[in-house]
Amino acid sequence: MVFLWHVLLVLAAPTLVLSIDPNVQLECRKDSVKVTWKVDQALVDKPSRLLLGNCFPSKFSRTADGGGIAIFHYRLSECRFRQMKTKKHLVYKNVLAFRPLTGPSTTTTNYPIECVYERPAWIHPYVEPAFGALQGHGKLVFHMGLLNDDLSGPALSRIFTLGSFIYIWAAVEQQNHQPLMLHMDECVATNTAALGPESQIYPVITNKGCLVDGKSGHSRFLARSDPSSLVLRLQAFTFALNTEVYFHCKLTVWDPENLNEEKKSCNFNRDLGGWELLDDPSHNDLCRCCDYGCRKRKQSFHSEAKERVERHVLGPLVITSGSSNRDQSMF
Repeated sequence: MVFLWHVLLVLAAPTLVLSIDPNVQLECRKDSVKVTWKVDQALVDKPSRLLLGNCFPSKFSRTADGGGIAIFHYRLSECRFRQMKTKKHLVYKNVLAFRPLTGPSTTTTNYPIECVYERPAWIHPYVEPAFGALQGHGKLVFHMGLLNDDLSGPALSRIFTLGSFIYIWAAVEQQNHQPLMLHMDECVATNTAALGPESQIYPVITNKGCLVDGKSGHSRFLARSDPSSLVLRLQAFTFALNTEVYFHCKLTVWDPENLNEEKKSCNFNRDLGGWELLDDPSHNDLCRCCDYGCRKRKQSFHSEAKERVERHVLGPLVITSGSSNRDQSMF
């Protein structure tokens, strides 16, 4: 079941408040928006699944009745708000959503958020096309960020102790696109925000999705909550110790029914001394090439059309040499 409420709000004052639902309050301000969402116990344990566009709650607190309050306070230039101009108005649209785990009985809650402003006279009366990206005509939007230790929200610090765990989250918004599976094709740690001749490089993921750092530590891809997202649990290493570290990663999406040596996510199982395919252990043979090189297969026109690629840089982070109190046991 999908719950939808449509909101239309024209601002004649700097700030107006509208309740679009008894549990959701919207404030359209001069150049920002504040959304207050009261959630029940069913949603309170996963605040990282509450999103305004691509933004996590800027503040989350629990209430005495076991529920919680999620507050999103962001500028209209953030969270992938879509802007449309008409002759009289500026319209900003977004979606407040809960993204559940996948399963036959899961539901998605969507609240379309819309703020409409009187258009300043100095803006040319030009009407832009309607919201193709918002309505999901095949457009894909990639994200990458850091999560906290219990995966309930964004990391509060970018300083990590040697041997502790860094949780890197990647996802793709598929909108109305055909179902796709996200992979981290490549990922390296460097000491520079841009790759260049002076960059020091530490390989993390190579060979089209092989987590090579897991051969020497406890790094691994965690079990997926849905095909369109992936969490990498990376054990902090000695590379670039006490200096800035950046992760340069290549994200790809692919048909989940057509995994192959190029499109895969592979963990190294230290107990078994071999590679395992994250999404289907019955096909671990797709990971055999991780130790010697995964050759590119010739693709048809139709298979190439299914692939989408985007590169992201995450950082800076700092890894320090202090002792770690975090649990380093395997999940």
